[in-house]
Amino acid sequence: AGGRGKDGAPIITFPEFAGFSDIPDEDFLNVVTYLTSIPSLEAASIGFIIIIDRRRDKWSAVKASLTRIAGAFPGNLQLVFVLRPSRFIQRAIADIGIKLYRDDFKMKVPIIMLNSVSDLHGYIDKSQLTRELGGTLEYGHSQWIHHRTAIENFAMTVKTTAQMLQTFGTDLAETELPNDVQCTEELLSAHTDHHSKLKDELKLAVKQGATLLTCIREPVTRSANSKLSPDELENVATVERLLAQLDETEKAFDQFWTKHHLKLEQCLQLRHFEHNFREVKLTLDNLMEAQAGFADIGDSMTRVEHLLKEQKHLEEKGQEPLEKAQSLAVHGEQLIQNNHYAVDSIRPKCVELRRICDDFTNETKKKYDILGKSLELHKQLDKASQWCEAGIYLLASQAVDKCQSQEGAETALVEIEKFLVTAKEHQLSNPKEFYNQFDMILTPEIKANAQRIVQKLEDVQEMFDKRQVSLKKLAAKQTRPVQPVAPHPESSPKRASPKITRPPAVEDFEQFCGAPGRALATQNGNRALVHLMIADCNAKQKSCMGSLGNKSYHIINELIETERVYVEELQSIIEGYASEMDNPNLLHLIPSALQNKKEILFGNLPEIYEFHNRHVGTGGCSVIFLKEIENCIENPELLARCFLKRKEDLQIYEKYCQNKPRSEALWRQCGDSIFFQECQRKLDHKLSLDAYLLKPVQRITKYQLLLKEMLKCSKNSEGTAELEEALATMLDIIKSVNDSMHQIAITGYEGDVSELGKLLMQGSFNVWTDHKKGHNKVKDLARFKPMQRHLFLYTKMLLFCKKREENTDGHEKTASYSFKNSLKMSTVGITENVKGDNKKFEIWYNGREEVYIIQASSVELKNTWISEIRKVLTGQLEACR
Repeated sequence: AGGRGKDGAPIITFPEFAGFSDIPDEDFLNVVTYLTSIPSLEAASIGFIIIIDRRRDKWSAVKASLTRIAGAFPGNLQLVFVLRPSRFIQRAIADIGIKLYRDDFKMKVPIIMLNSVSDLHGYIDKSQLTRELGGTLEYGHSQWIHHRTAIENFAMTVKTTAQMLQTFGTDLAETELPNDVQCTEELLSAHTDHHSKLKDELKLAVKQGATLLTCIREPVTRSANSKLSPDELENVATVERLLAQLDETEKAFDQFWTKHHLKLEQCLQLRHFEHNFREVKLTLDNLMEAQAGFADIGDSMTRVEHLLKEQKHLEEKGQEPLEKAQSLAVHGEQLIQNNHYAVDSIRPKCVELRRICDDFTNETKKKYDILGKSLELHKQLDKASQWCEAGIYLLASQAVDKCQSQEGAETALVEIEKFLVTAKEHQLSNPKEFYNQFDMILTPEIKANAQRIVQKLEDVQEMFDKRQVSLKKLAAKQTRPVQPVAPHPESSPKRASPKITRPPAVEDFEQFCGAPGRALATQNGNRALVHLMIADCNAKQKSCMGSLGNKSYHIINELIETERVYVEELQSIIEGYASEMDNPNLLHLIPSALQNKKEILFGNLPEIYEFHNRHVGTGGCSVIFLKEIENCIENPELLARCFLKRKEDLQIYEKYCQNKPRSEALWRQCGDSIFFQECQRKLDHKLSLDAYLLKPVQRITKYQLLLKEMLKCSKNSEGTAELEEALATMLDIIKSVNDSMHQIAITGYEGDVSELGKLLMQGSFNVWTDHKKGHNKVKDLARFKPMQRHLFLYTKMLLFCKKREENTDGHEKTASYSFKNSLKMSTVGITENVKGDNKKFEIWYNGREEVYIIQASSVELKNTWISEIRKVLTGQLEACR
């Protein structure tokens, strides 16, 4: 009923009930266990007080009650009060029975036999007893049952709600983000609807708890004099605790939902951005393709003007997609500034959009420049042609009879001289200068037309020269009669050639030093100065060739010097660290985690050192490798052979790089130990050991960089092919090292990876699967939702793995590849194009029982993989034959 003893012990009352002994043991145990669980742990630890009312019963009922309570009461007992039977005979029997059977009840607490309710009041205050026992404690059994049932239901509601939230949260965390707008919108809508329903459930639960709390507090609310019993106060505390638990659950869920909802919204933003990017990119590519096909520069003024109009139309047509591209790039930058999770995917697309826009703008400007030049060229050619036509017309219009007189001849000469002054307008007086000016657009057809017009100019000029000679003779004042003597052919005047004759030295100078020197030499006319300038030009040419040789020399010299330093550094690591781990005087400084793990920390570094330092010479450097490189100073073409000869030996770097993650993990664990500090102090190294353990990785990369620089200097010269082969070899070694680093991160594959043959390719793809024997729903799902898979192509097997990134001890994320599936290469087939998507290809297995549609990030990557897979399949076919 909620009463308490003087020390706060909870009171359980067994009221008068004739059929008490008929209650099944299981029901009795359930009720008593439940009653003892209601008070707080603090109150229950004091011990329970039991009151057994048997005033109107017999001693046998008292005995049965005590026996049952002693055998089944689950709590800690403090006192047992028995209101003995009121009838005289039964009371006497009870007095005797309690003395005889006290030990049989197996109770370690006092059993107090009371004659009346007034005796009970001496032990327990009336305010803690119900009216049946002479007390004032208000107790309504139906209300008690109602409150307890409501509390239990509310507790179950809170538990169920928490479980629903946890299940939903787990589902959200495991959801893979879709790759298209529609699926992302559907997923966002579905998750939002589910979230709203759960929030409604939460609100309903909170409302239920608040209503229950109001019901329990109703007596106090109704009357200021009323007080809640301790059990009712504990009921209030229970409900308040459940409400607090519900509130904490809701806050945690809201926090998780906020992050998840933001990620879904950002995913939707990304999918919209990617969709718009693909559309804009396609439009821009078509635009660039149209512009690239716009190569005609015109063969006449009319044609060029028409081309300019077409170019203008193309530029106007491109304005809208260019604006969309710029706007989309700005939108992408805004997403990046808003801390979008896919920054690495968005930024390259923004750069690509701006690059295409700039390319289109620059190409448009180039087209306008070229067409402008073409228009100017054709204008000049037209002017020259028109000038020729006008000149011919002028000569034809001069009447021969009028020119016979001195006055007529002088008039004709003035007309010709005036007309020749206009020759400057066509600017073709110097054909070579004209050709240099328009050299960039002179097609064979245009050049032929220009030569035809230049020849026409020369012919017209020659006609004018002859006419001028004739007219000058007629205009001359004759002081004596003219004798009709025919002139000798050799005495006839020669026409002046419009071409400028230059000495051979000038022509040579033009060839070596270009237009500025040509103009200067032409103006000056000083042969000594011309020869001086030619000598200066030749000196500059030799200097240029010398600088190229110097660069090759510097590259080889850098390779030699860095090789010496590298070998010395390897030697210092082995002698100053690895060997010191075996030094008995330093054993106490080595941490326990590092004991017997020298091979893990240093990998095969001694093997690398042995390779580079084989046959040590007097200088302590690798004689074989170093001497061969030194010979390359005089014969650079030999450099490539040094690397090609050591193609197999350099594979030792793959083993070192494979061990590097284990070495780094061990260093992070033990790197701050006194042992390493002492070794570093003795070596006087400025950097710690981990920096030196990175040297082999840096070295294998350095070789290919130096080979690239050497290749730039030796382009189109002797030894270029071997340098290219050496560079390809080093790049292949680096690729093999990189692939092996990914391979060692494969987890969950039960077989031996080394038995799968050589690792040929590895990379990440979108993969759709279709299984003929699968459930229809699974097949439909597989059709629309791609999986992110990392593929490893071996000569015998194709592995499908899921890439996972994990933080290791607060350091950078490391990738691991969880094995999902494998296909034997001997049973696969391949289809190159899938549904018109040039980035997809299809691999089928067991006669198309299983089909895998694979989407690469680019067409080039797809083609590379298809080529490699076909090589494997072709090799297998040849082996079978």
